[in-house]
Amino acid sequence: MAPKQHPTSSTPFSVRAESESLPALTSYLLSLISIKKSNLCVSADVHSTSTLLKLAEEIGDSICVLKTHADIIDDFSDRTIKGLQEIAKRKNFLIFEDRKFGDIGNTVQSQYSRGPLRIATWAHLTNAHIFPGPAIIPCLQSAATSTLISLNQSVSTEISTGTPRTSLDSLSTTGTDPEPDLDPFPSSSTSDAYQYRPSSSNTQNTLSPTTTEFDMSHRRSSVVTATTTISQTFEPCPPNPATLQRSMSSSSGDTPLDRATAIKELGLPPHARGLLLLAQMSSENNLLDAEYTDTCVAAAREHKDFVLGFVAQENLNAEKRDAFLVFTPGVGFPPEGQEAGVLGKESKGDGMGQRWRGPREVMRDEGVDVVIVGRGVVNARDRASEAERYRREAWRGYEERIERRK
Repeated sequence: MAPKQHPTSSTPFSVRAESESLPALTSYLLSLISIKKSNLCVSADVHSTSTLLKLAEEIGDSICVLKTHADIIDDFSDRTIKGLQEIAKRKNFLIFEDRKFGDIGNTVQSQYSRGPLRIATWAHLTNAHIFPGPAIIPCLQSAATSTLISLNQSVSTEISTGTPRTSLDSLSTTGTDPEPDLDPFPSSSTSDAYQYRPSSSNTQNTLSPTTTEFDMSHRRSSVVTATTTISQTFEPCPPNPATLQRSMSSSSGDTPLDRATAIKELGLPPHARGLLLLAQMSSENNLLDAEYTDTCVAAAREHKDFVLGFVAQENLNAEKRDAFLVFTPGVGFPPEGQEAGVLGKESKGDGMGQRWRGPREVMRDEGVDVVIVGRGVVNARDRASEAERYRREAWRGYEERIERRK
């Protein structure tokens, strides 16, 4: 168990984002959370592209991360990827593909970067189990690096062929047409490719010149043009978080205009990918015990440039230099008539092993950074309003935690 009083539990997101030791993607997400005042991640457990994109459009303003399960989308395609990326860019949230990798290195590399899903090409974040061994981390990192390099570069070759058109000057002074075009790719042999062969019903035949009789000066030259273009593009890195936060603190207040300005200054996400390790689960009787969790944390410390944090139920930062993010699933509002935070940790579930806690309670008491909500939002009649309600409650718990530990 990590101590609840680790500095990351009591330090504001905006201050944590200023650390120069953080990966660029971690710094970006912390800044985004601070600007949008949202530590809400919605799990989009839906089964069609249209439903996924509609959900993202409805809740995008209230979330910092959208979690997907691409392998349950029946019609997953490039349309799914492009549509989701467009909404994420416009609504300002990151995409987290909940793939839960857990195989040997060679297999997970292919699963991450190839096949119909090609996760590394579009998802900022993904996650993995550590039970295959710590080598799964550098294997996924290598696949991410290779994918980003290939996305940055494109090589295209255009080949065109044709026959030059006869200029007007080549027309005779009598106004007759120039020699009609023949085969633009004449054979170099002495075949009869240019010989007119009349039908057997003709009694009087007029033959065109044969290959040996044809004036070679009338042959048209053909032109083949090959153009190869190598292009390279880079996504902009986010601005210095310290500069960004000074800009926010000097604004007149927490208004939509201030947030829009800060979002614009923050810019697009960095050209990077990040991994979350599954260190704890919210389902009852799961096998991820304390020893397994400690192994995850130790492995993460060896790969801090790629492992951004954990999927866990509490803050797992224990050592002084730990600065990992924690995403916490199993978050939901209690039944009607009871306020969030009143229920105990074991008091609500779905009958299939899942346990839920209120967003305010989790953020206030567990020192985590992002709460993950699924059916509580996805199945709501008004998903935009429900996502906003979760956002407000989670942020309220975060503010109470920071205020309590000042």
